[in-house]
Amino acid sequence: MSPFISLDGKRTLVTSGTRGAGAATVALFRELGARVLTAARSRPDGVDDDLFVSTDLTTAEGCAELAGAVRERLGGIDVIVHMLGGSSAPAGGFAVLEDEVWSKELDLNLMPAIRLDRELVPAMVAQGHGVVIHVTSIQRELPLPQSTTAYAAAKAALSTYSKSLSKEVSPRGVRVVRVSPGWIETEAAVSLAERLAKDAGTDYEGGKRIIMDSLGGIPIGGPSKPVDVANLIAFLASDRARMITGTEYVIDGGTVPTV
Repeated sequence: MSPFISLDGKRTLVTSGTRGAGAATVALFRELGARVLTAARSRPDGVDDDLFVSTDLTTAEGCAELAGAVRERLGGIDVIVHMLGGSSAPAGGFAVLEDEVWSKELDLNLMPAIRLDRELVPAMVAQGHGVVIHVTSIQRELPLPQSTTAYAAAKAALSTYSKSLSKEVSPRGVRVVRVSPGWIETEAAVSLAERLAKDAGTDYEGGKRIIMDSLGGIPIGGPSKPVDVANLIAFLASDRARMITGTEYVIDGGTVPTV
């Protein structure tokens, strides 16, 4: 019996694929038969050099370098998973967000997807098939004003851009979808929970509860694991999802409290 999902032979790019949900996605795609190239600023130990590019995707030059590596090493592209994202903005609300902060948030959370799509999606259109997955965030509709305004705005822009791209290229065989995670229990999230727990004089579970309370609660009882997000992305990239395009899939344990 054939497996429910197969990505056999899919030439795939996953940005930021060395940690967290990105690493889980790379591992799952390879398990399902895809040939995956990934990128980050530095190469972790044990990563195959031929399937990894060390580059800074917040720059136009870094995106061009990665696109060139896709063409050279994969010989084309079938799936792009834009995992790259994050925030280094200071807390303190909108008034502390100087122009430099806004530029950094946009250069990390929006521009890499735009630049890589511009480089690689035309080849998908030419071959008549492909899948582009933009990883957004529930922050785009549930921002935390004291800490994530710029990040949330950048992710909202990514979502709008993704919808527009889908309307343009879906009639030519290229599906474009969005995955919107809530809180994921990554290495960075664990460190944050531990730090909050220490400051509050509680344990790790107490630190997790502080984060969940700041989000208004997670009805399912806890954060997603990286593999949960990878599972959704793998399905959307597969032929099983051939009729899905232009939409956004939220994976947040019920955090967003609206329809």
